[in-house]
Amino acid sequence: MKTTNLGYPRIGSKRELKKALEQYWSGKINVESLLDTAKSIRKENWLLQKEQGIDLIPSNDFSLYDQVLDLSVTLGCIPERYSALTNNPAFSSHDLYFAMARGIQKEGVDITAMEMTKWFDTNYHYIVPEFTKNQTFNVSSDKIVNEYKEALELGIKTKPVLIGPVSFLLLGKEKEEDFHRIDLLERLLPAYEEILQQLSDIDAEHVQLDEPYLALNLTEKEQRAVHQTYAYFTTKFPNLKITVANYFDCFGDNIETALGLPVHTLHLDLVRCSSQLDDIIESGKLNSYTHLSLGVVDGRNIWKNDYEKSLKLIQKAIDFIGAERILIAPSCSLLHSPIDLNLETNEENLSSELKQWLAFAKQKLGEVATLKKLANKENLSENLEKLTKNSEAHANRATSALIHNQQVKQRVGALSAKDDQRESTFTTRQKLQKEALDLPLFPTTTIGSFPQTKDVRSWRANFKKGNLSIDEYNALLEKETKETIEFQERTGLDVLVHGEFERNDMVEYFGEQLNGFAFTSFGWVQSYGSRCVKPPIIFGDVSRDTPMTVKWSAFAQSLTEKPVKGMLTGPVTILQWSFVRNDQPRSETCTQIALAIRDEVVDLEAAGLQVIQIDEPAIREGLPLRKEEWDTYLNWAIRAFRISASGVKDETQIHTHMCYSEFNDIISNIADMDADVITIECSRSQMELLDVFATFKYPNEIGPGVYDIHSPRVPERAEMVALMEKAAKQIPVEQLWINPDCGLKTRHWPETREALIEMVAAARECREKSSVLA
Repeated sequence: MKTTNLGYPRIGSKRELKKALEQYWSGKINVESLLDTAKSIRKENWLLQKEQGIDLIPSNDFSLYDQVLDLSVTLGCIPERYSALTNNPAFSSHDLYFAMARGIQKEGVDITAMEMTKWFDTNYHYIVPEFTKNQTFNVSSDKIVNEYKEALELGIKTKPVLIGPVSFLLLGKEKEEDFHRIDLLERLLPAYEEILQQLSDIDAEHVQLDEPYLALNLTEKEQRAVHQTYAYFTTKFPNLKITVANYFDCFGDNIETALGLPVHTLHLDLVRCSSQLDDIIESGKLNSYTHLSLGVVDGRNIWKNDYEKSLKLIQKAIDFIGAERILIAPSCSLLHSPIDLNLETNEENLSSELKQWLAFAKQKLGEVATLKKLANKENLSENLEKLTKNSEAHANRATSALIHNQQVKQRVGALSAKDDQRESTFTTRQKLQKEALDLPLFPTTTIGSFPQTKDVRSWRANFKKGNLSIDEYNALLEKETKETIEFQERTGLDVLVHGEFERNDMVEYFGEQLNGFAFTSFGWVQSYGSRCVKPPIIFGDVSRDTPMTVKWSAFAQSLTEKPVKGMLTGPVTILQWSFVRNDQPRSETCTQIALAIRDEVVDLEAAGLQVIQIDEPAIREGLPLRKEEWDTYLNWAIRAFRISASGVKDETQIHTHMCYSEFNDIISNIADMDADVITIECSRSQMELLDVFATFKYPNEIGPGVYDIHSPRVPERAEMVALMEKAAKQIPVEQLWINPDCGLKTRHWPETREALIEMVAAARECREKSSVLA
């Protein structure tokens, strides 16, 4: 029996990669310094995994930005619009790489970034590959081989990890009509063959090919493509031990395809789907030589493994095929987990009682190694003591008074049908809101946050350290808020925001003020590129004691005659972007959060806010991977949003925001949310996401984002007008708003000012052209 790991966090235990990337992008360090930081993190990760007892340690799980982007570059899958960089000696390969991720606007070159979307049902974002009908693939990077050699110099023979060919194609998008990207497989396989040959030539023994699309509903054609791929590889490389890794759900209808693959190892996510081990045993179709990698340690949540439960699964697999064909593993890459619980020394954040229930990435490696020893009956006295302590921790959690609040449970139980309904239909509300708000055609707004400068972040840090009094801190925030309101008024925005300078993160800020949440000091997880988040831990029943946002929203409204939006994060997003308790259904926890947000919405209205935005960017990512489970999820998720939004008068305008989501297959559910205005990401997709809203005849108002805030470039007015002209061909002009794609927290003030001035000018031009656009 061996231990294996699918991937490890790459940001560094103190976010060293984030800091190096941002210094590099701002010109403060050169590329050599950036690469030195990256190498140092890889070394630390490999040595740590070896020390923790992992037998098969991954390589190529590190990325400077995104693993899907890495593979696109490695395979020469670079969109034509970047040819100005590929053929220009003034630009390096790193300039090209980051331009694909973030866009570029310098040296006379102005190119938009590639599209970005959610990685399955996680809060990680990947760069979407772009494919054309005549797409070619050429291995143009040595990254995979070089990182294998780098680990070898440390005495570690790693298991290189790549996204499998079928999943890589399915993760992408066709940029032309009349072909399906899976048809490119025959052209793609020789490129993979070249990579595998390079690894074979340097004596790599194991290779992990991630095929997470095996957790989705594949067509027969796609299932055949999977079988074709691995039959091809094993014929070419009979001595290479290939692991096909599926995670985030069962194989489901793909189980016969998976069991028929002529590969060395199949990885199973037994956290999301423990029943699939029984399915495999009962099928009797597992190849006699196939090993099973048992993903029994949760790679996506922070709760301590239940050793007794995991050992039962492991023993079942041992009884089935023998210990020598078993590998013990996390359920998926540990990319989605914080790095090290040992860094959490602040008792005010994590009490010792709560901390005993947790395990981060480093601790999860230890759990994997301990489970192997317990299953093998190694060092019995030492490991039986670990088993006893593990059982005691789980027993303590089950009975802890920290977790349960009967008043919260009773309030959820008392909910009725009217609690998730607005008083009147949208048509009635729209008329009343137009009278109350008196907004022009193509009203302009932003999504909520404004740049969090170094000064703003330092104020918060100094306040938390006690170096600033509450009065000093509030005075600084008031000044920043006042200046932001004045800027928005000068610029001509129609619905203003207060800027959110008091907030650290759109989920963490609320969690800090809700009962049932706990926080870490170093529990950072990568969201995309250099963007890291520190998800709260929902450990108990959720409730709100006092208003959370009213003070700053009401202050901002007192400074202007224009409407100011109250800014809230919705219940589904708070749920999705937290580490959620696993001792009750997620739907129950989400409803508890919805009631807390409802209380806040009602208080904002009472304080004079006529527009309230409840952000729900995570609605789409929460979908189960299998369509047959969607209705159950959508019923409780949409109801939770409606509960949060339905306590106000018809005149109060409810907005919601969603970014980087595909809406085609859930558009009716999005409409069922019944938000008065929805704002969505549209600039990277060139308004393609509006197609489904037009086809569906979406009844409410829409703000399609006209510029990409994840890129440092400033769009021209004509570019934004052209996007709105596209939008107006699909959506009636009376329903359209103009806004950026997302919040402006990560941007700098100079580019923000310039971009919003251009955006407002674009709105004025659209109003002048309104009769033509209509």
